[in-house]
Amino acid sequence: MIRKLRVAVIGAGLTGITAGVLLPAKVPGIDLHTFEKNSDVGGTWLENRYPGVRCDIPAHVYQSTFSRNTQWSEEYAQGAEILEYWKSVAKTHDVYSKVRFDTKVLGAYWQPDVAQWRLEVGESSTQHFDFLLAAIGHFNEWKPPEYPGIDRSKDTLMHSSGWHPAFDPTGKRIATIGNGASGIQVTTEIRKVAAHVDHYARSRTWIAGAFQSGATDRKDTPIPILQEERQSFEDPAVYLEDRKKKEGSFWRAFSSQLADSESSKKARDNFIELMRKRSVVDPTLIDKLIPDFPPHCRRLTPGPGYIEALTQPYLTFIQTPIKGFTEDGIVTVDGVHRPVDTVVASTGANTHFAPPFPIVAGDVDLARDWKHDGAFEFPYTYLGLATPGMPNLAFLLGPNAAGPSGTVPHAVEVSITYIAKVLRKMSTQGIRSITPSKAAADDFVTYCDAFFPRTNLAQRCASWSNGGQPGARIHGHWPCSAAHVTIVRREPRWEDWEYEYVRPENRFSYFGNGWTKAEQDPERDMRVYLRLPTENDLRDLHERWWDL
Repeated sequence: MIRKLRVAVIGAGLTGITAGVLLPAKVPGIDLHTFEKNSDVGGTWLENRYPGVRCDIPAHVYQSTFSRNTQWSEEYAQGAEILEYWKSVAKTHDVYSKVRFDTKVLGAYWQPDVAQWRLEVGESSTQHFDFLLAAIGHFNEWKPPEYPGIDRSKDTLMHSSGWHPAFDPTGKRIATIGNGASGIQVTTEIRKVAAHVDHYARSRTWIAGAFQSGATDRKDTPIPILQEERQSFEDPAVYLEDRKKKEGSFWRAFSSQLADSESSKKARDNFIELMRKRSVVDPTLIDKLIPDFPPHCRRLTPGPGYIEALTQPYLTFIQTPIKGFTEDGIVTVDGVHRPVDTVVASTGANTHFAPPFPIVAGDVDLARDWKHDGAFEFPYTYLGLATPGMPNLAFLLGPNAAGPSGTVPHAVEVSITYIAKVLRKMSTQGIRSITPSKAAADDFVTYCDAFFPRTNLAQRCASWSNGGQPGARIHGHWPCSAAHVTIVRREPRWEDWEYEYVRPENRFSYFGNGWTKAEQDPERDMRVYLRLPTENDLRDLHERWWDL
Protein backbone atom coordinates (compact mmCIF):
# COMPACT_ATOMS: atom_id res chain seq x y z
CA MET A 1 0.00 0.00 0.00
CA ILE A 2 1.30 3.46 -0.91
CA ARG A 3 0.98 6.01 1.89
CA LYS A 4 0.30 9.47 0.53
CA LEU A 5 3.05 11.88 1.59
CA ARG A 6 2.54 15.59 2.01
CA VAL A 7 5.83 17.20 0.97
CA ALA A 8 6.92 20.85 1.18
CA VAL A 9 9.59 22.38 -1.05
CA ILE A 10 10.93 25.74 0.10
CA GLY A 11 12.11 27.81 -2.85
CA ALA A 12 11.23 27.95 -6.54
CA GLY A 13 14.57 28.68 -8.13
CA LEU A 14 16.35 26.24 -10.41
CA THR A 15 16.31 23.55 -7.70
CA GLY A 16 12.71 24.08 -6.66
CA ILE A 17 11.52 24.07 -10.27
CA THR A 18 13.38 20.83 -10.96
CA ALA A 19 11.91 19.26 -7.83
CA GLY A 20 8.46 20.38 -8.98
CA VAL A 21 9.01 18.53 -12.25
CA LEU A 22 10.72 15.33 -11.11
CA LEU A 23 9.15 14.50 -7.75
CA PRO A 24 5.55 14.13 -9.04
CA ALA A 25 6.88 11.95 -11.88
CA LYS A 26 8.93 9.74 -9.57
CA VAL A 27 6.89 9.52 -6.34
CA PRO A 28 3.38 8.05 -6.76
CA GLY A 29 0.72 9.83 -4.75
CA ILE A 30 2.92 12.71 -3.63
CA ASP A 31 1.08 15.80 -2.40
CA LEU A 32 3.62 18.49 -3.29
CA HIS A 33 3.53 22.11 -2.13
CA THR A 34 6.18 24.72 -2.95
CA PHE A 35 6.60 27.99 -1.05
CA GLU A 36 8.32 30.92 -2.76
CA LYS A 37 9.00 34.30 -1.15
CA ASN A 38 9.09 36.08 -4.53
CA SER A 39 6.24 36.75 -6.96
CA ASP A 40 7.52 34.32 -9.60
CA VAL A 41 9.85 31.38 -10.09
CA GLY A 42 13.51 31.83 -11.00
CA GLY A 43 15.32 32.35 -7.70
CA THR A 44 18.65 34.09 -8.17
CA TRP A 45 17.85 34.87 -11.82
CA LEU A 46 14.67 36.65 -10.77
CA GLU A 47 16.40 38.61 -8.01
CA ASN A 48 19.64 39.55 -9.76
CA ARG A 49 18.86 42.09 -12.46
CA TYR A 50 21.90 44.32 -12.37
CA PRO A 51 23.49 45.45 -15.65
CA GLY A 52 25.75 42.78 -17.11
CA VAL A 53 24.34 39.84 -15.15
CA ARG A 54 24.94 36.63 -17.07
CA CYS A 55 25.81 32.98 -16.52
CA ASP A 56 29.48 32.14 -16.07
CA ILE A 57 29.18 28.81 -17.89
CA PRO A 58 27.84 28.21 -21.42
CA ALA A 59 24.06 28.36 -21.64
CA HIS A 60 23.75 24.96 -23.29
CA VAL A 61 25.36 23.47 -20.17
CA TYR A 62 23.13 25.41 -17.76
CA GLN A 63 19.83 23.72 -18.52
CA SER A 64 17.95 20.58 -17.56
CA THR A 65 18.37 17.24 -19.29
CA PHE A 66 14.62 16.94 -19.88
CA SER A 67 13.76 20.38 -21.29
CA ARG A 68 16.14 21.68 -23.92
CA ASN A 69 16.54 25.15 -25.35
CA THR A 70 18.25 25.27 -28.73
CA GLN A 71 17.86 29.01 -29.27
CA TRP A 72 20.18 30.74 -26.79
CA SER A 73 21.31 34.08 -28.21
CA GLU A 74 24.77 34.08 -26.55
CA GLU A 75 27.20 31.43 -25.43
CA TYR A 76 27.19 32.90 -21.91
CA ALA A 77 23.52 33.87 -21.65
CA GLN A 78 22.33 37.01 -19.93
CA GLY A 79 20.26 36.75 -16.79
CA ALA A 80 16.95 37.73 -18.37
CA GLU A 81 17.26 34.99 -20.97
CA ILE A 82 18.11 32.39 -18.33
CA LEU A 83 15.12 33.48 -16.25
CA GLU A 84 12.79 33.04 -19.22
CA TYR A 85 14.18 29.57 -19.82
CA TRP A 86 13.49 28.36 -16.27
CA LYS A 87 10.06 30.00 -16.29
CA SER A 88 9.31 28.09 -19.48
CA VAL A 89 10.37 24.83 -17.80
CA ALA A 90 7.99 25.57 -14.93
CA LYS A 91 5.13 26.35 -17.32
CA THR A 92 5.70 23.31 -19.54
CA HIS A 93 5.70 20.91 -16.59
CA ASP A 94 2.89 22.54 -14.58
CA VAL A 95 5.11 23.60 -11.70
CA TYR A 96 3.21 26.87 -11.23
CA SER A 97 0.12 25.03 -9.99
CA LYS A 98 2.13 23.71 -7.05
CA VAL A 99 3.72 27.02 -5.96
CA ARG A 100 2.40 29.50 -3.43
CA PHE A 101 4.05 32.82 -4.28
CA ASP A 102 4.81 35.88 -2.14
CA THR A 103 4.98 33.55 0.83
CA LYS A 104 7.85 33.45 3.27
CA VAL A 105 8.49 30.44 5.45
CA LEU A 106 9.16 31.90 8.88
CA GLY A 107 10.11 28.68 10.65
CA ALA A 108 10.04 24.88 10.46
CA TYR A 109 9.61 22.83 13.63
CA TRP A 110 9.75 19.03 13.91
CA GLN A 111 6.79 17.55 15.79
CA PRO A 112 7.92 14.09 17.00
CA ASP A 113 4.49 13.11 18.34
CA VAL A 114 2.99 13.19 14.82
CA ALA A 115 6.27 12.80 12.86
CA GLN A 116 5.62 15.94 10.82
CA TRP A 117 7.17 19.33 10.20
CA ARG A 118 5.13 22.31 11.34
CA LEU A 119 5.72 25.19 8.94
CA GLU A 120 4.98 28.73 10.00
CA VAL A 121 4.07 30.34 6.68
CA GLY A 122 3.37 34.00 6.07
CA GLU A 123 1.90 36.05 8.88
CA SER A 124 -0.70 33.67 10.27
CA SER A 125 -0.66 30.31 8.49
CA THR A 126 0.50 27.02 9.99
CA GLN A 127 0.78 23.88 7.89
CA HIS A 128 2.03 20.36 8.51
CA PHE A 129 4.10 18.16 6.19
CA ASP A 130 5.48 14.64 6.27
CA PHE A 131 8.71 15.68 4.56
CA LEU A 132 10.56 18.95 4.08
CA LEU A 133 12.88 19.75 1.18
CA ALA A 134 15.00 22.92 1.51
CA ALA A 135 15.73 24.40 -1.93
CA ILE A 136 16.39 27.91 -0.64
CA GLY A 137 19.63 28.49 -2.54
CA HIS A 138 22.83 29.96 -1.25
CA PHE A 139 23.15 33.31 -3.02
CA ASN A 140 19.85 35.03 -2.30
CA GLU A 141 20.67 36.34 1.19
CA TRP A 142 22.97 39.08 0.02
CA LYS A 143 25.42 40.66 2.40
CA PRO A 144 25.66 44.46 2.68
CA PRO A 145 29.12 46.01 3.14
CA GLU A 146 30.19 46.82 6.68
CA TYR A 147 32.09 50.10 6.90
CA PRO A 148 31.98 53.01 9.35
CA GLY A 149 29.52 55.68 8.28
CA ILE A 150 27.71 53.46 5.81
CA ASP A 151 24.34 54.47 7.26
CA ARG A 152 25.01 57.99 5.94
CA SER A 153 24.92 56.60 2.40
CA LYS A 154 21.65 54.69 2.61
CA ASP A 155 20.04 56.92 -0.02
CA THR A 156 22.89 56.41 -2.48
CA LEU A 157 23.84 52.79 -1.72
CA MET A 158 22.50 49.66 -3.38
CA HIS A 159 23.62 46.05 -3.53
CA SER A 160 23.95 44.59 -7.01
CA SER A 161 21.64 41.75 -5.93
CA GLY A 162 19.07 44.35 -4.90
CA TRP A 163 19.34 46.45 -8.05
CA HIS A 164 16.73 49.17 -8.37
CA PRO A 165 15.12 48.66 -11.80
CA ALA A 166 14.41 52.38 -12.19
CA PHE A 167 18.01 53.42 -11.56
CA ASP A 168 19.88 54.77 -14.59
CA PRO A 169 23.69 54.95 -14.21
CA THR A 170 24.10 57.04 -17.36
CA GLY A 171 26.24 60.12 -16.78
CA LYS A 172 26.69 59.45 -13.06
CA ARG A 173 29.82 59.06 -10.99
CA ILE A 174 29.57 55.58 -9.50
CA ALA A 175 31.60 53.52 -7.06
CA THR A 176 31.53 49.73 -7.39
CA ILE A 177 32.79 47.57 -4.53
CA GLY A 178 33.95 44.00 -5.03
CA ASN A 179 35.43 41.88 -7.80
CA GLY A 180 33.56 38.62 -7.46
CA ALA A 181 31.36 37.50 -10.35
CA SER A 182 28.71 40.19 -9.90
CA GLY A 183 31.25 42.95 -9.20
CA ILE A 184 33.16 42.09 -12.36
CA GLN A 185 30.01 41.99 -14.45
CA VAL A 186 28.36 45.16 -13.15
CA THR A 187 31.60 47.19 -13.30
CA THR A 188 32.24 46.17 -16.89
CA GLU A 189 28.72 47.10 -17.95
CA ILE A 190 28.27 50.33 -15.98
CA ARG A 191 31.58 51.73 -17.25
CA LYS A 192 30.06 51.94 -20.73
CA VAL A 193 27.56 54.64 -19.70
CA ALA A 194 28.73 56.20 -16.44
CA ALA A 195 30.60 59.49 -16.30
CA HIS A 196 33.20 57.82 -14.09
CA VAL A 197 33.56 54.57 -12.14
CA ASP A 198 35.65 54.14 -9.00
CA HIS A 199 36.16 50.38 -8.79
CA TYR A 200 37.17 49.24 -5.30
CA ALA A 201 38.69 45.75 -5.49
CA ARG A 202 40.86 45.05 -2.48
CA SER A 203 41.33 41.34 -3.27
CA ARG A 204 43.17 39.93 -6.24
CA THR A 205 41.38 37.45 -8.47
CA TRP A 206 41.86 35.17 -11.44
CA ILE A 207 40.05 36.13 -14.62
CA ALA A 208 39.33 32.96 -16.58
CA GLY A 209 39.18 32.29 -20.28
CA ALA A 210 37.20 29.21 -21.19
CA PHE A 211 35.61 28.56 -17.81
CA GLN A 212 36.46 24.90 -17.54
CA SER A 213 39.91 24.73 -19.11
CA GLY A 214 41.75 28.02 -18.76
CA ALA A 215 42.34 28.25 -22.51
CA THR A 216 43.67 31.50 -23.90
CA ASP A 217 41.54 31.67 -27.03
CA ARG A 218 38.45 33.28 -25.51
CA LYS A 219 37.27 36.64 -26.76
CA ASP A 220 37.13 39.61 -24.45
CA THR A 221 33.51 40.36 -25.35
CA PRO A 222 30.30 38.30 -25.06
CA ILE A 223 30.05 35.64 -27.74
CA PRO A 224 26.79 35.63 -29.76
CA ILE A 225 25.36 32.42 -31.17
CA LEU A 226 24.71 33.14 -34.82
CA GLN A 227 21.32 32.55 -36.41
CA GLU A 228 22.74 29.88 -38.71
CA GLU A 229 24.04 27.95 -35.71
CA ARG A 230 20.73 28.24 -33.86
CA GLN A 231 18.93 26.93 -36.91
CA SER A 232 21.27 23.95 -37.06
CA PHE A 233 20.42 23.16 -33.40
CA GLU A 234 16.81 22.54 -34.45
CA ASP A 235 18.13 19.20 -35.66
CA PRO A 236 18.14 17.11 -32.44
CA ALA A 237 21.26 15.21 -33.50
CA VAL A 238 23.24 18.42 -34.13
CA TYR A 239 22.05 19.95 -30.86
CA LEU A 240 22.89 16.83 -28.87
CA GLU A 241 26.37 16.59 -30.36
CA ASP A 242 27.08 20.26 -29.60
CA ARG A 243 25.84 19.95 -26.03
CA LYS A 244 27.83 16.77 -25.44
CA LYS A 245 30.96 18.53 -26.69
CA LYS A 246 30.48 21.52 -24.38
CA GLU A 247 29.37 19.51 -21.38
CA GLY A 248 32.06 16.87 -21.75
CA SER A 249 34.85 19.27 -20.85
CA PHE A 250 33.08 20.13 -17.58
CA TRP A 251 32.94 16.48 -16.57
CA ARG A 252 36.67 16.08 -17.16
CA ALA A 253 37.74 19.25 -15.36
CA PHE A 254 38.31 17.79 -11.90
CA SER A 255 42.04 17.17 -12.30
CA SER A 256 42.66 20.93 -12.36
CA GLN A 257 41.17 21.07 -8.86
CA LEU A 258 43.92 18.86 -7.43
CA ALA A 259 46.71 20.89 -5.88
CA ASP A 260 50.01 20.82 -7.78
CA SER A 261 48.56 18.65 -10.56
CA GLU A 262 49.76 19.23 -14.09
CA SER A 263 46.28 20.47 -15.02
CA SER A 264 46.35 22.96 -12.15
CA LYS A 265 49.79 24.25 -13.11
CA LYS A 266 48.74 24.53 -16.76
CA ALA A 267 45.60 26.44 -15.81
CA ARG A 268 47.68 28.94 -13.86
CA ASP A 269 50.07 29.48 -16.76
CA ASN A 270 47.17 29.81 -19.22
CA PHE A 271 45.31 32.32 -17.09
CA ILE A 272 48.43 34.46 -16.66
CA GLU A 273 49.01 34.44 -20.41
CA LEU A 274 45.37 35.31 -21.07
CA MET A 275 45.39 38.16 -18.56
CA ARG A 276 48.69 39.44 -19.96
CA LYS A 277 47.30 39.59 -23.51
CA ARG A 278 44.23 41.45 -22.34
CA SER A 279 46.15 44.04 -20.32
CA VAL A 280 48.62 45.18 -22.98
CA VAL A 281 47.36 48.77 -22.64
CA ASP A 282 48.67 48.76 -19.06
CA PRO A 283 51.37 46.08 -18.55
CA THR A 284 51.52 46.86 -14.81
CA LEU A 285 47.91 45.82 -14.35
CA ILE A 286 48.59 42.09 -14.34
CA ASP A 287 50.82 42.38 -11.28
CA LYS A 288 47.94 44.00 -9.44
CA LEU A 289 45.50 41.23 -10.33
CA ILE A 290 47.27 37.87 -9.99
CA PRO A 291 46.51 36.30 -6.59
CA ASP A 292 48.88 34.36 -4.38
CA PHE A 293 46.49 31.40 -4.39
CA PRO A 294 46.03 29.02 -7.34
CA PRO A 295 43.11 29.02 -9.78
CA HIS A 296 40.12 26.98 -8.60
CA CYS A 297 40.74 27.94 -4.98
CA ARG A 298 37.46 29.76 -5.43
CA ARG A 299 34.96 29.87 -8.26
CA LEU A 300 36.35 31.31 -11.48
CA THR A 301 34.72 34.03 -13.55
CA PRO A 302 35.33 34.45 -17.30
CA GLY A 303 34.75 38.21 -17.00
CA PRO A 304 34.54 39.19 -20.69
CA GLY A 305 35.63 42.81 -21.08
CA TYR A 306 36.63 43.27 -17.42
CA ILE A 307 40.39 43.59 -17.80
CA GLU A 308 39.86 45.83 -20.82
CA ALA A 309 37.53 48.01 -18.74
CA LEU A 310 40.24 48.49 -16.10
CA THR A 311 42.53 50.06 -18.72
CA GLN A 312 39.95 52.53 -20.00
CA PRO A 313 39.64 56.24 -19.22
CA TYR A 314 36.98 57.23 -16.70
CA LEU A 315 37.62 54.20 -14.53
CA THR A 316 39.83 54.27 -11.46
CA PHE A 317 40.98 50.88 -10.17
CA ILE A 318 41.43 51.16 -6.39
CA GLN A 319 43.02 48.43 -4.29
CA THR A 320 43.55 50.59 -1.21
CA PRO A 321 41.20 49.39 1.56
CA ILE A 322 38.13 51.47 2.35
CA LYS A 323 38.21 53.33 5.66
CA GLY A 324 34.63 54.53 5.67
CA PHE A 325 31.70 56.26 3.99
CA THR A 326 30.70 59.92 3.95
CA GLU A 327 27.41 61.43 2.89
CA ASP A 328 28.69 61.94 -0.64
CA GLY A 329 31.52 59.47 -1.12
CA ILE A 330 34.10 56.99 0.15
CA VAL A 331 37.35 57.51 2.07
CA THR A 332 40.23 55.02 1.80
CA VAL A 333 42.74 54.32 4.55
CA ASP A 334 45.28 56.62 2.87
CA GLY A 335 42.93 59.54 3.54
CA VAL A 336 41.75 60.06 -0.06
CA HIS A 337 38.10 61.04 -0.37
CA ARG A 338 36.34 60.27 -3.65
CA PRO A 339 32.85 61.76 -4.09
CA VAL A 340 30.26 59.68 -5.96
CA ASP A 341 26.58 59.86 -6.82
CA THR A 342 25.86 56.17 -6.17
CA VAL A 343 27.61 53.20 -4.59
CA VAL A 344 26.94 49.72 -6.00
CA ALA A 345 28.14 47.06 -3.56
CA SER A 346 28.85 43.58 -4.92
CA THR A 347 29.93 42.19 -1.58
CA GLY A 348 28.38 38.79 -2.12
CA ALA A 349 25.96 36.72 -0.13
CA ASN A 350 26.31 35.40 3.38
CA THR A 351 28.97 32.71 3.22
CA HIS A 352 27.38 30.34 5.72
CA PHE A 353 24.80 27.75 4.73
CA ALA A 354 22.54 28.46 7.67
CA PRO A 355 18.90 28.83 6.56
CA PRO A 356 17.36 32.32 6.84
CA PHE A 357 14.65 31.02 9.20
CA PRO A 358 14.66 28.54 12.11
CA ILE A 359 14.69 24.84 11.24
CA VAL A 360 14.34 23.20 14.62
CA ALA A 361 14.32 19.59 15.82
CA GLY A 362 14.90 18.97 19.50
CA ASP A 363 17.74 21.19 20.71
CA VAL A 364 19.13 21.82 17.22
CA ASP A 365 18.30 24.92 15.18
CA LEU A 366 20.14 24.98 11.86
CA ALA A 367 19.66 28.76 11.51
CA ARG A 368 21.66 29.16 14.71
CA ASP A 369 23.98 26.17 14.77
CA TRP A 370 25.18 26.27 11.17
CA LYS A 371 26.57 29.78 11.41
CA HIS A 372 30.31 30.19 11.84
CA ASP A 373 29.97 30.71 15.59
CA GLY A 374 27.29 28.04 15.91
CA ALA A 375 27.36 24.84 17.93
CA PHE A 376 28.57 22.73 14.99
CA GLU A 377 31.26 25.20 13.85
CA PHE A 378 30.37 24.28 10.26
CA PRO A 379 27.39 22.86 8.35
CA TYR A 380 27.18 19.18 9.19
CA THR A 381 25.62 16.78 6.70
CA TYR A 382 25.39 13.23 5.48
CA LEU A 383 26.40 13.13 1.79
CA GLY A 384 25.35 16.76 1.43
CA LEU A 385 21.69 15.71 1.50
CA ALA A 386 20.52 15.41 5.11
CA THR A 387 21.75 15.84 8.67
CA PRO A 388 21.52 13.71 11.83
CA GLY A 389 18.85 14.69 14.30
CA MET A 390 16.73 16.24 11.55
CA PRO A 391 14.15 13.61 10.49
CA ASN A 392 12.38 13.79 7.14
CA LEU A 393 14.47 16.72 5.95
CA ALA A 394 16.66 16.99 2.85
CA PHE A 395 18.68 19.73 1.16
CA LEU A 396 19.18 20.71 -2.46
CA LEU A 397 22.42 22.56 -3.25
CA GLY A 398 23.17 22.85 0.43
CA PRO A 399 26.51 22.02 2.10
CA ASN A 400 28.69 19.47 0.27
CA ALA A 401 26.13 19.46 -2.53
CA ALA A 402 28.05 19.16 -5.78
CA GLY A 403 31.53 18.52 -7.10
CA PRO A 404 33.63 21.39 -8.49
CA SER A 405 33.25 19.81 -11.93
CA GLY A 406 30.20 18.71 -13.91
CA THR A 407 27.10 20.91 -14.14
CA VAL A 408 24.70 22.34 -11.58
CA PRO A 409 21.43 21.22 -13.28
CA HIS A 410 22.66 17.64 -13.50
CA ALA A 411 23.79 17.65 -9.86
CA VAL A 412 20.34 18.88 -8.85
CA GLU A 413 18.57 16.20 -10.90
CA VAL A 414 20.72 13.46 -9.35
CA SER A 415 20.00 14.74 -5.83
CA ILE A 416 16.25 14.91 -6.46
CA THR A 417 16.27 11.37 -7.86
CA TYR A 418 17.99 10.19 -4.66
CA ILE A 419 15.40 12.00 -2.54
CA ALA A 420 12.60 10.47 -4.64
CA LYS A 421 13.91 7.02 -3.70
CA VAL A 422 13.83 8.02 -0.02
CA LEU A 423 10.24 9.20 -0.37
CA ARG A 424 9.20 6.04 -2.19
CA LYS A 425 10.71 3.91 0.56
CA MET A 426 8.83 5.91 3.17
CA SER A 427 5.50 5.76 1.37
CA THR A 428 5.61 2.05 0.48
CA GLN A 429 7.31 0.53 3.53
CA GLY A 430 5.37 2.16 6.35
CA ILE A 431 8.24 4.41 7.45
CA ARG A 432 7.16 7.23 9.73
CA SER A 433 10.52 9.02 9.89
CA ILE A 434 13.95 8.56 8.36
CA THR A 435 17.18 10.17 9.57
CA PRO A 436 20.84 9.65 8.67
CA SER A 437 22.82 8.20 11.55
CA LYS A 438 25.37 10.31 13.36
CA ALA A 439 27.99 7.62 12.79
CA ALA A 440 27.46 7.78 9.01
CA ALA A 441 27.61 11.58 8.96
CA ASP A 442 30.74 11.59 11.14
CA ASP A 443 32.44 9.18 8.74
CA PHE A 444 31.47 11.36 5.78
CA VAL A 445 32.89 14.48 7.43
CA THR A 446 36.08 12.60 8.34
CA TYR A 447 36.47 11.58 4.71
CA CYS A 448 35.93 15.18 3.56
CA ASP A 449 38.53 16.48 6.01
CA ALA A 450 41.04 13.94 4.73
CA PHE A 451 40.33 14.59 1.06
CA PHE A 452 40.06 18.37 0.72
CA PRO A 453 43.67 19.21 1.71
CA ARG A 454 44.65 17.60 -1.62
CA THR A 455 42.70 20.25 -3.52
CA ASN A 456 43.08 23.90 -4.46
CA LEU A 457 39.92 24.63 -2.47
CA ALA A 458 41.97 24.16 0.69
CA GLN A 459 44.55 26.79 -0.28
CA ARG A 460 44.39 30.08 1.56
CA CYS A 461 41.66 32.07 -0.13
CA ALA A 462 38.29 33.25 1.15
CA SER A 463 35.29 31.71 -0.61
CA TRP A 464 31.77 30.54 0.08
CA SER A 465 33.17 27.00 0.10
CA ASN A 466 35.05 27.67 3.35
CA GLY A 467 32.66 30.17 4.89
CA GLY A 468 34.81 33.12 3.85
CA GLN A 469 37.60 32.01 6.19
CA PRO A 470 40.89 31.14 4.41
CA GLY A 471 42.19 27.77 5.51
CA ALA A 472 38.92 26.80 7.24
CA ARG A 473 37.13 23.48 6.77
CA ILE A 474 35.70 23.05 3.26
CA HIS A 475 31.96 22.44 3.33
CA GLY A 476 30.68 24.09 0.15
CA HIS A 477 31.58 21.29 -2.27
CA TRP A 478 31.43 17.55 -2.62
CA PRO A 479 34.91 16.27 -1.80
CA CYS A 480 35.41 14.49 -5.12
CA SER A 481 34.40 14.92 -8.76
CA ALA A 482 30.93 15.40 -10.23
CA ALA A 483 31.05 11.94 -11.80
CA HIS A 484 31.99 10.55 -8.40
CA VAL A 485 29.03 12.07 -6.56
CA THR A 486 26.70 10.89 -9.34
CA ILE A 487 27.78 7.31 -8.71
CA VAL A 488 27.63 7.65 -4.91
CA ARG A 489 24.08 9.03 -5.02
CA ARG A 490 22.87 6.54 -7.60
CA GLU A 491 21.61 4.18 -4.88
CA PRO A 492 21.07 5.10 -1.20
CA ARG A 493 23.04 3.23 1.44
CA TRP A 494 19.97 2.29 3.45
CA GLU A 495 22.15 0.92 6.25
CA ASP A 496 23.26 4.51 7.00
CA TRP A 497 19.72 5.55 7.92
CA GLU A 498 17.67 5.21 11.08
CA TYR A 499 13.96 4.44 10.82
CA GLU A 500 10.80 4.82 12.83
CA TYR A 501 7.78 2.88 11.54
CA VAL A 502 4.13 3.81 11.31
CA ARG A 503 3.34 0.50 13.04
CA PRO A 504 6.39 -0.18 15.21
CA GLU A 505 5.10 -3.56 16.34
CA ASN A 506 5.91 -5.07 12.92
CA ARG A 507 8.03 -3.47 10.22
CA PHE A 508 6.35 -5.68 7.59
CA SER A 509 2.81 -4.55 8.34
CA TYR A 510 2.89 -2.64 5.05
CA PHE A 511 2.60 -6.03 3.30
CA GLY A 512 -1.17 -5.60 3.77
CA ASN A 513 -3.38 -8.42 2.48
CA GLY A 514 -0.72 -9.87 0.19
CA TRP A 515 -2.17 -8.60 -3.08
CA THR A 516 -1.27 -5.66 -5.27
CA LYS A 517 -3.97 -3.45 -6.72
CA ALA A 518 -2.60 -3.94 -10.20
CA GLU A 519 -3.03 -7.72 -10.31
CA GLN A 520 -6.64 -7.39 -9.17
CA ASP A 521 -7.40 -5.04 -12.07
CA PRO A 522 -7.88 -7.04 -15.29
CA GLU A 523 -7.19 -3.92 -17.37
CA ARG A 524 -3.67 -3.41 -15.95
CA ASP A 525 -0.69 -4.80 -17.84
CA MET A 526 1.47 -6.91 -15.51
CA ARG A 527 4.09 -7.46 -18.21
CA VAL A 528 5.61 -3.99 -18.39
CA TYR A 529 9.06 -5.55 -18.35
CA LEU A 530 8.42 -7.12 -21.78
CA ARG A 531 9.20 -4.30 -24.18
CA LEU A 532 11.59 -3.75 -27.03
CA PRO A 533 14.78 -2.59 -25.30
CA THR A 534 16.10 0.92 -25.80
CA GLU A 535 18.70 2.88 -23.92
CA ASN A 536 16.04 4.54 -21.77
CA ASP A 537 14.19 1.27 -21.14
CA LEU A 538 17.35 -0.35 -19.85
CA ARG A 539 18.07 2.56 -17.57
CA ASP A 540 14.51 2.84 -16.26
CA LEU A 541 13.54 -0.84 -16.35
CA HIS A 542 12.77 -1.29 -12.67
CA GLU A 543 11.28 2.18 -12.37
CA ARG A 544 8.22 1.04 -14.31
CA TRP A 545 7.22 -1.29 -11.48
CA TRP A 546 6.18 1.78 -9.51
CA ASP A 547 3.22 2.07 -11.89
CA LEU A 548 1.89 -1.22 -10.53
